[in-house]
Amino acid sequence: MKKTPLVLASILITGLTVTLAGPATAAPGDLRQLQVRQSLTGTHTWFQQTHQGIPVFGGYYAIHRSTDGAVSTADGRKAITGLSGTAARFTEQRARSAVAGRLGAAPARSELVIVPGATAKLAWQTLTPTARGTIRSLVDAGSGTVLREENTAQEADGTGQVFDPNPIVALQNEKLADADDADYPELQAAYRKVTLKHLDEGKDTLQGAYANNFSDPAVTSADRTYVYPRSNPGFEQVNTYHAMTQTQEYIHRIGFVDVNNEPQDFRTTGLTADNSYYDPSADAITMGTGGVDDAEDNEVIWHEYGHAIQDDQVPGFGSTVEAGAIGEGFGDYWAVTMSQATSPDTTVTPLACVMDWDATSYTDDEPHCLRRTDTAKLYPGDLVNQVHADGEIWSHALWDVNKALGRYRANRVILEAQFRFTPDVTMPQAAEATVSAASVLYGRRAAAQTRAAFVTRGILS
Repeated sequence: MKKTPLVLASILITGLTVTLAGPATAAPGDLRQLQVRQSLTGTHTWFQQTHQGIPVFGGYYAIHRSTDGAVSTADGRKAITGLSGTAARFTEQRARSAVAGRLGAAPARSELVIVPGATAKLAWQTLTPTARGTIRSLVDAGSGTVLREENTAQEADGTGQVFDPNPIVALQNEKLADADDADYPELQAAYRKVTLKHLDEGKDTLQGAYANNFSDPAVTSADRTYVYPRSNPGFEQVNTYHAMTQTQEYIHRIGFVDVNNEPQDFRTTGLTADNSYYDPSADAITMGTGGVDDAEDNEVIWHEYGHAIQDDQVPGFGSTVEAGAIGEGFGDYWAVTMSQATSPDTTVTPLACVMDWDATSYTDDEPHCLRRTDTAKLYPGDLVNQVHADGEIWSHALWDVNKALGRYRANRVILEAQFRFTPDVTMPQAAEATVSAASVLYGRRAAAQTRAAFVTRGILS
């Protein structure tokens, strides 16, 4: 992130295409507006870099206009060198057919893009929905060679049961087990009746202002009474709808009206793995049913919703391993801070233990934890280039910010800061943005407390 004089941030707008009026740190090029988001301290406008009208893969530009008049930019434009031309010799249909033959499914979307590098290449980008998430393929538009292929889904290794937030925490009993989805007597005291808010009027489905159920088959109720035991697949659909709605209501309560403020698509059927993921290509969350059904543990749902939050704030967030680790760390933190509202912090179920009900399927130690937000890991020495493991460094720093500022102020600071992240942000850069947000929102003392949390984890010095 860099400060930019107002004159350099001025732009010439023609429809949705924007050309910078000032110099850039990378090759100049046209920009296509992606979105505008409003935070507590300003307006954040994101652009896709293009070259001769073609999107540049990984290229971005953002303008952050603060309420005090200050303007800053995030310039992620890529240099385009050695590009032989913008006419594809390998046709779009041939690229789609090649991808479909290899993946066993037809691409849902395809477009021509420019892949930057020492020698830029023209490529077909295809997005192919599969049972394990959407696969992004970059196929050389000259030769048909696959340049890159990846699963765009952001995953969490585990699932769990939802009550509030799950039976282990509600009953303070680490001996509970999945028992193949059985609705056994020891679990009955964990059930909680809730009001399902913001349902779409005139519909008999779990679709509303902040969550859309796309499970198959989806439960319906003419009188909107959705009461099921955990042995019924409808239970997971209800818990997911309620957990997502709770999250967005909370985000509104702390002052944000433009953070994933939309019906979040989800499904709790079809994936039999012990895993869940947010897929940014489809803007959808899928919950697995291996082990403890993922949608039975609110902390799994809230973790995946954390990915949706960041993807909404910063288009294409998590394009590097370190940025991905920030995403996983924030997801774990978001699960924990949402649990703060109703969960006791005890030796049996410490708040820092993430997804404890889900973890009963694959852990023996007590308390059962998928991960924790209070490990001793430090940056950069404990980085292992694995997003979930490295994410524990970031989640611990955020948890310390929470303890220093309190839940309300910490979460306002953390969400505000994320508007100024970039898709490839590093932990030190993200930490500085968070300290800056604390300073703007709450002053020097809060900024010092926030900085201390990142210093303790080795992220800042």
